[in-house]
Amino acid sequence: MLEVLMATTVLTVGLTALAQLFAISTRANFSARVTTMASILAQQKMEQLRGLTWGYDPVGLPMSDLATDLTSASEAATGGKGLTPSPPDSLKKNIDGYCDFLDRYGSALGGGHAPPDGTAYVRRWSIEPLPINPDNTLVLQVLVTRPHDRGADPTTNTRRLPDEARIITVKARKAQ
Repeated sequence: MLEVLMATTVLTVGLTALAQLFAISTRANFSARVTTMASILAQQKMEQLRGLTWGYDPVGLPMSDLATDLTSASEAATGGKGLTPSPPDSLKKNIDGYCDFLDRYGSALGGGHAPPDGTAYVRRWSIEPLPINPDNTLVLQVLVTRPHDRGADPTTNTRRLPDEARIITVKARKAQ
């Protein structure tokens, strides 16, 4: 009888540990899935930004796309901000023309200030002229986050929080 009681106790302790491990692995898998999706969505927006015209025409005059709307489900040639420099806090809050909302499958729900129903991800981007060469070089940043407030902490503008993706690159003018 004592042996059965000891075996039952050992089995119960082992199953409890396995149940906790299962819960931890489930949370880790969900977090990894959210971060992976955020990374894919950030890369998509970065490719969109890098694909906009920022170069020189055949005569040598600068050409810049300052009108493409990147917030709609299908990219529109007019009605948007294009590569116009963004406000300084565009990565921290929703600013029309510099953010869009996506559902859990990554489908665009449009832009604006407030996320519509069904928003799973908020994608924000920043376009800043490089201080040492502002006429020819831009710093592009894309942040994909869940629809929550990043808070008032000034470091949250530069720090990546859990389940987020952030990509930074530089775009320089080049001859067409």
